Amino acid sequence: MPQAPSPTSAPWWRHGHVWLLVAGPAAVVVAGIATFVIALSSPDPVVAEDYYRRGIEIGRAQPAADKALLPAQQGRNHAATPARR
Repeated sequence: MPQAPSPTSAPWWRHGHVWLLVAGPAAVVVAGIATFVIALSSPDPVVAEDYYRRGIEIGRAQPAADKALLPAQQGRNHAATPARR
């Protein structure tokens, strides 16, 4: 009986499914490097340099905002108060 010729195996880089498996991690590495380069080239400060002054201004503006809500709070409290007869 003649034997069927055995298929010759190709090197690993000639198989498409190998590149499908390599593509995911490779894309993540490229994206990570791109993110690192962007982060180094344009840093975004977390705390503003004049944070104390901004905090004082917010503290001064807060009582005015509370006074603006006063009629709404009185209406809400009136609606929740039971009627007296």
